[in-house]
Amino acid sequence: MKVRLENLTKIFPGRSKDDVETVAVDHFNYEIPDGKLIGLLGPSGCGKSTTLFMLSGLQTPTSGKIYFGDDDVTNLTPEKRGVGLVFQNYALYPHMTVRQNIMFPLQNQKVPKAEIVKRTFEAAKLVQLENLLDRKPNELSGGQQQRVAIARALVKRPKVLLLDEPLSNLDARLRLQTREEIRRIQRETKVTTIFVTHDQEEAMSISDMIVVMKLGVVQQIDVPQNVYDNPVNLFVAKFLGTPPINVFKGKVSNKKLYIGDEAIMDVDIDDIDVYVGIRPEGFIYAPNDGVLTCHLESVEVMGRDSSIVSSHPNSESVNIRSIIDSSVVVENGIENVKFNLKPNKVFLFRQDDETRIYLDGSKNVKNLGE
Repeated sequence: MKVRLENLTKIFPGRSKDDVETVAVDHFNYEIPDGKLIGLLGPSGCGKSTTLFMLSGLQTPTSGKIYFGDDDVTNLTPEKRGVGLVFQNYALYPHMTVRQNIMFPLQNQKVPKAEIVKRTFEAAKLVQLENLLDRKPNELSGGQQQRVAIARALVKRPKVLLLDEPLSNLDARLRLQTREEIRRIQRETKVTTIFVTHDQEEAMSISDMIVVMKLGVVQQIDVPQNVYDNPVNLFVAKFLGTPPINVFKGKVSNKKLYIGDEAIMDVDIDDIDVYVGIRPEGFIYAPNDGVLTCHLESVEVMGRDSSIVSSHPNSESVNIRSIIDSSVVVENGIENVKFNLKPNKVFLFRQDDETRIYLDGSKNVKNLGE
């Protein structure tokens, strides 16, 4: 089932006459392809959960339209939309068994008993809980409880599955396991799924497409790797990536890009003040002829990689993190480290509005250290 959003907007009025209204979602336009898993990604307050609640029917849009297929569902109640909704707190009935929790929606729909039994077992098997049907929620792990909630949503055979921060209550190991389970289940069922999270690693690992939001406004929509490799603005560049992108104040002068007094690249653009974003993996340790000099703080060995932690007077963050192969040896006792840079990992943004200045890496960007 494809889902189409047309100028979807939600405005919350102020609580008093002196309060300003809040635009939670601002003219969201997008068509979600049938059978895909879409990640809505952004910090708290960006509008992603509000978007999900409008899709589910729990909140009414201020303006705009929502279509499931060719059907306008904007004003339909949740039970008439054919959605399955999974919350972050699972919302299981503690006094019921796994079996009873899963079958509950079907009982409400007055589905024949034989059909309930059949579909309940199928849903439990899909989430690999068919051997735990007689347990109560408090006898299950957090990941198992979340899978019960997913089974309960899927047993209704929804047109669209909506997941609101479904992994936020799990520890790191269970988060990894459960997100893999969600991806497996979604691929097997081929149900169109919208997944809300503030965790960019989660969104990038399981989504077919991600939608990055900020203050109710969609910033970028693309496949995860393209968003990482080609951020449209500084916000997107900073939000995606672990460790985060390193940001410096810089300038372009006479076709050269400067950070401080060092020319780090040739660039075929006019003079302008810029923010320079460099991904951690974009640094090449070059102690003899590097184009960028930073003050060494420490070296952290992390198995196959090492992280060089350094600082620079033009850096926007306290520490600069550069990821290099652990086989590269950084001399003991040195004060400064020098780097060359990978042009495709360096991004320029205007200082006034933080939008991207696009450069052709094969034509008009050349690393001066190469």
